[in-house]
Amino acid sequence: MFGAAVPSTTVQLRQVHYKPVKISHGRLRGTPTDSSHDPMQRALFLVLIFIAPVAVFAGMVTVDRIYGAPGRGWDYVVTVLLPPTDNGGNLPQILGPADASRPLVVIDAGHGGRDPGAGAGAVKEKQLTLAMAIALRDELLRGGGVRVALTRDDDRFLVLSDRYNIARRLGADLFISIHADSTETGTGARGATVYTLSDRGSNETAERMAARENAADEVNGIRLEAQTDAVNATLVDLSQRLANSRSEELASLILREGEGRLPFRERTGQSGAFVVLKSPDVPSVLFESGYINNPEDLARLNSVAGRTAIAEVLGKAIRVYFARQAVPQIGT
Repeated sequence: MFGAAVPSTTVQLRQVHYKPVKISHGRLRGTPTDSSHDPMQRALFLVLIFIAPVAVFAGMVTVDRIYGAPGRGWDYVVTVLLPPTDNGGNLPQILGPADASRPLVVIDAGHGGRDPGAGAGAVKEKQLTLAMAIALRDELLRGGGVRVALTRDDDRFLVLSDRYNIARRLGADLFISIHADSTETGTGARGATVYTLSDRGSNETAERMAARENAADEVNGIRLEAQTDAVNATLVDLSQRLANSRSEELASLILREGEGRLPFRERTGQSGAFVVLKSPDVPSVLFESGYINNPEDLARLNSVAGRTAIAEVLGKAIRVYFARQAVPQIGT
């Protein structure tokens, strides 16, 4: 097999003679005669009849295992390289106050590594999103009172589910994913857009999550292990409804604080079934900072002044959001 010698087994049998004794209805009947009528030899003969094919097959497999090609009998071998994610599963460092009671914001710089994101020229989306994420982190740390972590602080690839799971595992109070959009040339599209998870995406997530999560999982501190599948789905759905309501509140604050400071393509919050927003218990928004193939937007996003303006708007909206959560609102 693949150039190796095929093993063989030779079975030597005693000569058997047939002695004609009678012709009946045109057929010759005979009885075997053997120079030896030893029962042990006959038993050995029968054993060899059954063992020989098995021995041949076993020999072929053994030779193939030792000398065979990597495919071991297949016509071809397909090797799939899986991209590394989130540095082996390690959680990022949390910066800011050591007081664990302080709110934690996880900032996600979109794309990275082998995924450059938008951008046909020298500047890629992954570069801009990382620079904006770092600017927002620094803005929040300067103001104090808020803990901050980045899903990535270098040019690293992360799958979408890893991004929001980092926020969940860290026990984040907010998750914000920063991106830069792109559209067909000539459309004139420019400006930022704020997205939250759509209702449809939320319901799909609730069903899938209830089926997938095991006894070790918790949603808002409630263990799913002792609940039925139907109750699990309800708990996840209720938790995500609350998270979505708070996400929409943060989106509205970003639009309010950015008025007159940032150009917005959409003056109201938008929604979609973004995978990166599908955390069931962490309020999450996706901030599309602008269009990378629009020269004005690209110049703004690629400048220190433009990134500072974005960081200040997002930072102010985040602080107002936490202030509202700390003080009960009238009518609640």
